[in-house]
Amino acid sequence: MSEVKTSVTGKVIVVTIDRPPVNAMTMSLYAEMAKTFEAISQRMDVNCVVLTSAGSKAFCAGKDLQEFLATTVEDDPKQAPIVRGAFRAVQQCSIPVIAAVNGAATGAGCVFASLADIRLASSNAFFSLPEINIGRCGGAAHMGRHLPQGVLRRIFFTGDKLSAEDAYRLGFVDQVLPPEELLPAAMALATRIAAKSPLGLRLAKKTVNEGERLALETALDIEQRYSTELLHTEDAREAARAVFEKRAPTFVGR
Repeated sequence: MSEVKTSVTGKVIVVTIDRPPVNAMTMSLYAEMAKTFEAISQRMDVNCVVLTSAGSKAFCAGKDLQEFLATTVEDDPKQAPIVRGAFRAVQQCSIPVIAAVNGAATGAGCVFASLADIRLASSNAFFSLPEINIGRCGGAAHMGRHLPQGVLRRIFFTGDKLSAEDAYRLGFVDQVLPPEELLPAAMALATRIAAKSPLGLRLAKKTVNEGERLALETALDIEQRYSTELLHTEDAREAARAVFEKRAPTFVGR
């Protein structure tokens, strides 16, 4: 049975990690996450993703410890590409991804949250990289995109938790909400985003992904190139007309 559930509401697709009791990651679940997000990237009928999880105990509690304990040193190099493939599929998804984080986001769960474009968290959520406690180290490269170095190194070296409120204060989380309001808020935001031009969203996502680590002038070149590409589309002209005529746009994806 699938441990990654999907459902579509309008132009929003919800991806739910569903592996009770704490949505811990196995190699098969990593592979399924990669397959799911790679398939989403090819779709034109949805414009935004909400990544969430089943239950309220954990968004994702990281690596399944039983599988971890059964893994040999020789297995590790074979498993690493599978893990990285799942991370890459989420980060490089062609449409915006909103993480709705309820409960613990530890290890891989923390990384999956970091790979989303926007993060909303419930008041009982927290983020941590506890790999140091089980003889590993991982997650710093992804979390380092968002956190000040001092904070990153503290949670990386200690395994300490970063509360939802502290994550909000640091800008990692966009909103902190009561648990019952988390998914509705994520859906409301996703619906707003999904109403934008399909091509515009995809080129905007390319712009920020490709320009994130580049020097300013190089990033500006990429941004302007994609902006010019978008200008030649029917949707861009429709967007401008809709603003001028004070009406909702009707996009055709061309």
